[in-house]
Amino acid sequence: MISRASAPGKVILFGEHFVVHGTRAILAAINRRTTVTSRITGDPTVSIRSDLGECEVDAGPPPPGGGAAPPELRPFEFLARKVIGEFGGGGGGRAGIRMEIESEIPRGAGLGSSSASCVAAACSLSRLFTAEHTRDDICRMAIEAERTIFENTSGADCTACAHGGVILYGMGAGFERIGPGPGMRLVISDSGIARSTGEMAARVARFKDCDPEGFGSICARESALVDRAASLIRRGDHRALGEAMRENQRHLRDIRVSSGALEDMIRVADSCSFGSKITGAGGGGCIVSMADAASAAGVAEALRGGGIRSFAAEIDHSGLEAF
Repeated sequence: MISRASAPGKVILFGEHFVVHGTRAILAAINRRTTVTSRITGDPTVSIRSDLGECEVDAGPPPPGGGAAPPELRPFEFLARKVIGEFGGGGGGRAGIRMEIESEIPRGAGLGSSSASCVAAACSLSRLFTAEHTRDDICRMAIEAERTIFENTSGADCTACAHGGVILYGMGAGFERIGPGPGMRLVISDSGIARSTGEMAARVARFKDCDPEGFGSICARESALVDRAASLIRRGDHRALGEAMRENQRHLRDIRVSSGALEDMIRVADSCSFGSKITGAGGGGCIVSMADAASAAGVAEALRGGGIRSFAAEIDHSGLEAF
């Protein structure tokens, strides 16, 4: 039997970093996808092939320490062992699984490649054995898998990749789809600079420890900004959204997750878009610029003309798909 599932990448429009400290965040799924194809095999192993590498491990209980796969492939090993343990234990021998992961989403750029892969893998694997898991069930599995490599993940990224569209998300509060109004387009520009989500999160934690009052004040301003941005998204006011993104970037600059290279890119992007900011952890990765249907292609072309790798993206409203 073969099972295939696909999930989109995402950008964080408002609230990154702050979401793990109590504010809400706004995320948008984008039309770049990861597809996972899974097969049941007679060989009791878990075989994983992706652009991150390949591995084959025993399908039985994990060894001490939590997994035998390389760290970057451990979420998929975790998911395979989970479904085999739940569904594949009876009827004359252990099942094995082979997975192939294909992605259009740049790795390590803050565009949700890990989350999209976890969501697509959770769906593809579970559907080898049952069609009863809901989208929410799949999302919970994906978040659990992602925590094997990102222990403190908020769950926001997996939620956006699973459900699609633009969502307002709070830890412990669930999510709400908020539109968007017609014509929203995003331009995504890649710095090409590798960054570590863990290192950036630790930098923010140090800032909070050193200046809790200052950090609390920034969080309060961010929370008010997220509420205002949600209203602007519902109205489809792209120009005002761009200005709100510039304000969000000032907050990210204040908590020390920007960089000289990212600020240079943002200055170029701000000159031809409604407004721009970091998306994701910061330190490297991507920025996102607000545009509309009439301007997005021109913004992306202007950025590429300045030597910045950019592409126009549409909102993906479908989220997780199985086929």
